[in-house]
Amino acid sequence: MENSAIIAAINTSIWDYGLIYLLIGSSLWFTIRGRFVQFRLFPLATRLLFHSRATGEDQSKGISTFQALCTSLASHVGTSNLAGVAIAISLGGPGAIFWMWIMALLGMATAFVENTMAQVFKTRNPDGSFRGGPAYYIEKALGQRWLGIIFSLCLISAFGFSFNAVQSNSVSAALHEAFSFSPELTGLGLVMIASLIIFRGVQGIARFAEKIVPFMAVAYVGAALIITAIHIEQLPDIALLVFRSAFGLEHAAAGGAGYLMSQAIAHGIRRGLFSNEAGMGSGPNLHAIATPYPNHPVTQGLVSMFSVFFDTIVICTSTAAIILVSGVSYSPDQTTGIVLTQNALAESMGIFGKPFIALITLLFGFTSIVANTYYGESSLRFIHNSEAAVRVYRLLVLGMVFWGAVGSLPLVWALADITMAVMAIINLGAILILSKYAFLLLEHFEQGIQRGTNPTFNSNDFPELKRLLDRDVWSSGAGDKQLSTNR
Repeated sequence: MENSAIIAAINTSIWDYGLIYLLIGSSLWFTIRGRFVQFRLFPLATRLLFHSRATGEDQSKGISTFQALCTSLASHVGTSNLAGVAIAISLGGPGAIFWMWIMALLGMATAFVENTMAQVFKTRNPDGSFRGGPAYYIEKALGQRWLGIIFSLCLISAFGFSFNAVQSNSVSAALHEAFSFSPELTGLGLVMIASLIIFRGVQGIARFAEKIVPFMAVAYVGAALIITAIHIEQLPDIALLVFRSAFGLEHAAAGGAGYLMSQAIAHGIRRGLFSNEAGMGSGPNLHAIATPYPNHPVTQGLVSMFSVFFDTIVICTSTAAIILVSGVSYSPDQTTGIVLTQNALAESMGIFGKPFIALITLLFGFTSIVANTYYGESSLRFIHNSEAAVRVYRLLVLGMVFWGAVGSLPLVWALADITMAVMAIINLGAILILSKYAFLLLEHFEQGIQRGTNPTFNSNDFPELKRLLDRDVWSSGAGDKQLSTNR
């Protein structure tokens, strides 16, 4: 059996017979246990997000909640939103989009839990900034440093190397399709510009993301809305197509409805996780380093739900709309990935379609590269906190970016799926155990809101948690202050 066939078999075993059920089950549990927190508190999460840009003196060494969200979105909103959605539709049919929506809505609760835990168990650096993520709460709360190291190695492999190669490959393909740029030129350009940002550290990455992410998201969603409005008469038929395909009804008369439904679910959930990363354990590495306002771990957990919603419900839906209203063929034996999205937009926008997608892909892919690099860096510091090791890691990342731009990466995509699955299994297992703390803190946070105060986390109120926390991270004497998030 060839290597590609072996990897495909492993992927099928992990995803179709294990991880899908773990993702659905844990997301449902977090949704029910949190009393549908993602729906109840979504308006509050939005208000907290837009009142968090001013960092204040106590955040001079960290980043704001808004910066953390933008940097997290910089990783989430990548070429997977353009290429990944096209692949999901090609392999799983339009119904895959329906299952991406379902997993996003449920995954918002998972994101709340993992990012709240990342805030609780974060570590302070010597310069006053923070770092954290699944590896840190696995070690501190569960006492399993070896498992944290395995998770970190998977994250470095997936995000620092595989996903960055995938991102640069999609950028290279898009620029070549639109402008006939050589892959070598694209790779060299990405390496040069990325090096100017990633060597400035997380604060430089956060400032870059804060400026670029809102612009690129608005531009892409705006184009999708215009195209959808032009073809608005097709929307009822497309909505019916998505629903029927999601449950294998589109070709039920010909038989195989169960298989078609399973393919829609499998590819929808897999690409959905690759896109919004809820439960994978990547986003917590960034949400851990924010200084939240109000100063409570739940603040960051709530805000993180917005990134899952925006990534899948808004951006991925925009890509699906562009493809489905265009009328282009999305058969798996024809063009797929980023070129399919380009062809669909060209069908609606004419000669401007391919250049527009190429430029958006460049922005999406580049922001993902710089954010993914930090994910790997944070994990490397967990294993061995050495500046020399970090510099070597950054150089290796730049090498992978160039290699991805000039190579063909079907094997890298498959390997990324495996490492992503291992990360998700480890992280989901950890947060299922630790979720009791997340919901205890949620109750405390909501009580403060109901009293009309800004809830503040006081470690003395939680003796069981206090013994697990770093003493220099969370104040043990601060009290609630008058609520000001409704200004």
